[in-house]
Amino acid sequence: MTSPTALTAWQQLTTLAALPQPHLRERLAQPGREAMQAGAEGTGIRIDFTRQALGGAEWSTLISLAKEAGVQAQRDAMFRGDIINTSEQRAVLHVALRGAPGATGSDAPWSAEIQQRVQAERDRVCTFAERVRSGDVKGSTGLPLTAVVTIGIGGSDMGPRMAADALAPLCSDGKTGVRVHFVSNPDAWTLHSTLRDLNPLTTLIIVASKTFTTQETMTNAASARRWLQDGGITGSAQSAHLVAITAAPQKSGAAGYPAEHTFTFWDWVGGRYSIWSALGLPLAVAIGSTAFREFLAGGQAMDAHFRRAPLAQNLPVILALSGVWNRNFLHCPTQLLSTYPSRLVRFAPFVQQMDMESNGKRVRKDGQPVEADTGPIVWGGLGIDGQHAYFQLLHQGTHRVPVEFIGVETEDTPLPLAAEHHRVVNLNLRAQAQALALGRNEADTRHALMAEGLSAEQTEVFVSQRSFQGDVPSSTVWLDALTPHRLGALIALYEHKVFTQAAIWGINAYDQWGVELGKTMAKHMEQR
Repeated sequence: MTSPTALTAWQQLTTLAALPQPHLRERLAQPGREAMQAGAEGTGIRIDFTRQALGGAEWSTLISLAKEAGVQAQRDAMFRGDIINTSEQRAVLHVALRGAPGATGSDAPWSAEIQQRVQAERDRVCTFAERVRSGDVKGSTGLPLTAVVTIGIGGSDMGPRMAADALAPLCSDGKTGVRVHFVSNPDAWTLHSTLRDLNPLTTLIIVASKTFTTQETMTNAASARRWLQDGGITGSAQSAHLVAITAAPQKSGAAGYPAEHTFTFWDWVGGRYSIWSALGLPLAVAIGSTAFREFLAGGQAMDAHFRRAPLAQNLPVILALSGVWNRNFLHCPTQLLSTYPSRLVRFAPFVQQMDMESNGKRVRKDGQPVEADTGPIVWGGLGIDGQHAYFQLLHQGTHRVPVEFIGVETEDTPLPLAAEHHRVVNLNLRAQAQALALGRNEADTRHALMAEGLSAEQTEVFVSQRSFQGDVPSSTVWLDALTPHRLGALIALYEHKVFTQAAIWGINAYDQWGVELGKTMAKHMEQR
């Protein structure tokens, strides 16, 4: 492999970055700047990257970098099902999990066998989800199961939980249907606070674990089964209340989980990319199988865009290349993800795992050091809340923190003044992006303070404290609506962003040996 730093485009970008850089207030005043916006047809998503700290020369060279690094060839290899997870000798085919039913040829470049297996398991998941929602799935005493407790951790928890929050208007309220709960942390209070108000006779326990050996998940599962037992559900009667989602069905079967309640996925599905698989069962129960299929279709729509759009108009590539510029050439070690719709409250932690577990690597696929900074520290949360917390550091601190804002253009909450709420939220998003970019120089600050009635002497005391450097780069990702389809497209957008950056850095985005080391240490310490 060639080190990314040895690529011609990389060296050109290094030269460009060493030149005096115009302030963003200058860049935004340049003619044609509004052209730095792009949308993906059929996904309802567009990106405004006019506030990124780069110009035409940098952007065209970043496109050359993507080509020189072989992003397109590596993308095509992933979609074909080639073994691109080289350290584990596995294909990476979460994209196949959301393939359109009956797709063939270029629409499903993976094998027909994989397409058939995916479709069969998807149909099982959707059928079971509807049976639970309709009350057709009964507990050991014949009562409908009206509460679902999903036990998992990491990718087995974060995706379905995040999506259930994001699509909350579609979820049952517990009075007319099924209520879905999530438990990940093995701290006893987490499980207790979930179970204490539930009836064991009407509760379904879903245990989600790829290996069915994950210590945290197995600890919670054993405790939940003890709760069933204490509620009078013992022995084989528990099988009516148990569901397993795993890539190791032989292990779940040996633990007493019935085959008809066992849903599987495959070793080519990474945990943090698994929401599209049977691990999405809790989401399908929460929002219904029709909405779940729409969610998958949204991911598939972004896949089609990623595969076919030119690099310069390709949304995942735009996010990825902006991130590479900020990380490797502007030397910004962190990336803030700021979501303004409150239903996306868990989206930043979800992307944090996806990005940092994937691209937190210092060694290339060939075992050699990367020789370049790789994945940034991703952090963030709800933008409105952040404005009253850490945004002060963004505006006047000593760190330069690039931001990705996420907003929704429409509002569907059934509240009389919802439109006003929505206006205020999006006004704040736009204002923060603009304020971070432009800042306020001392001359403008001096004028503003004098307009407030301060004397010349007072103004000089405060002018430096109330000036803002600005020049903070950001992009804004706009969804036209927060629907299952659009959420699916949004998740796939970030998946492909992560992939593109890994392709440029030459690293394997799909193993996680650092996570495995912690698990191994815990086992060794337990055995002492």
